[in-house]
Amino acid sequence: MPLKLKRRHGSDNWYIRGTIRGVTVDESTGVADREAAEAIRSKREWEITQGSIVGKRRVATFLEAAVSYLESGGDQRFIKPLLDHFGTTRLDKIDQAAIEAAGRKLYPGVAPSTLNRQLFTPMAAILHHAHKRGLVEHRVIERPKQPPGVVRWLPPDEADQLIAAAAPHLAPLLQFLFGVGCRIGEALWLDWRHVDLARGHVSFVKTKNTEARGVPLHPRVIAALANLPHRDGEVFRKPNGEPYERPKRIDDTSAGSRIKTAFGGACRRAGIENFRPHDCRHTWATWVYAATRDLAGLMKLGGWKSERMVLRYAHINVDHLAPAIHALPWGKSGEGQNRDLVSIVEAKG
Repeated sequence: MPLKLKRRHGSDNWYIRGTIRGVTVDESTGVADREAAEAIRSKREWEITQGSIVGKRRVATFLEAAVSYLESGGDQRFIKPLLDHFGTTRLDKIDQAAIEAAGRKLYPGVAPSTLNRQLFTPMAAILHHAHKRGLVEHRVIERPKQPPGVVRWLPPDEADQLIAAAAPHLAPLLQFLFGVGCRIGEALWLDWRHVDLARGHVSFVKTKNTEARGVPLHPRVIAALANLPHRDGEVFRKPNGEPYERPKRIDDTSAGSRIKTAFGGACRRAGIENFRPHDCRHTWATWVYAATRDLAGLMKLGGWKSERMVLRYAHINVDHLAPAIHALPWGKSGEGQNRDLVSIVEAKG
């Protein structure tokens, strides 16, 4: 039985209703023009017919795949813009060129790292999920090339200079960031309910990777928190005592901008250049690894899912390997070895 166009009370748009080849349809065409709606109805009927003949893989849509991905526990950050863009586009039509075109439209002029995080990573996750469920052929998505990551961190004396130069409302927050290593948003919207000063412990229940974690508090951080004038609601406040504005979307990554002015002023007064709020987390991680040499522990405390993310802190902490270098069988002056090398080179020459 063919699908039919119907009007619904209170809507100018035509709706497609009916059942064909066992598939029940009740959806809006999104248009009020009858001729345009008929074209959409005809296309939808053809897609269902083709699906029943050659299999669902041929006509599965991005919407179906994204919904299945989210229902299976997939990360929902950054998904809404992709749903708005691709909607019911067939999965077999979404290739490298289509994803790159989406990037130019959704995120013009952003850094490769942002494009990778907000477009290519969720798209790859959804397409991989769809492939495992037989909805689309496997495909390799080429990601934008990114410059080598630079870890900017401060030694303890410079961190102290920055804290001393900070405004009164910012200084406790900086001590917390340097002592706990959390993300900016995790600190700005931390509630006192999740802080236990007596135990010396803080819990982060809403995190970037969706997994709650706890972190012990350094005595200096406990002292900074104990001196705050309130014990309810958000721990950290603006100069007027009001909490920082919360993001309106789950994919909002603007937490650092909430303290940008105060943070920049503190850096100028302390004479510290090229240092961002997020670099407080890099600083903490560098300190922790230097003290423990424990990558697994650092991953757990910082809430990273991949060892690759914490290896960068191992790469810049190599002082503990100095004894191994000093123990190389190279002699104390190297003079004898240098003569031997010269003899070898001359003999081969």
